[in-house]
Amino acid sequence: MYKAKTIGVTKTSKSAKKTKLYLGIVFDLIGMCPTLFPPLGWIWAPISGLILASMYKGKTGKMAGIIDFAEELLPVVDFIPTFTLTWFYVYVINGEE
Repeated sequence: MYKAKTIGVTKTSKSAKKTKLYLGIVFDLIGMCPTLFPPLGWIWAPISGLILASMYKGKTGKMAGIIDFAEELLPVVDFIPTFTLTWFYVYVINGEE
């Protein structure tokens, strides 16, 4: 039987998905620290936005990075786990492989 080749499509391995999830949880916990020391939020906000944008390529990563940057700057919503929610969106809702 002839099988068609898929060209240019890469699948993310299970270990890479788990690594992104675990890193996301760690980064979310770091993002909650500015609640205890608010000036840390000004330092963490651009760093976390760049990390999130680099973890997830394309439009999803860019939008998530912008949302995370804004979320980290606002003092009341620091508890939202943006990294974990992005992972859930990419791999569970979208079903990306």
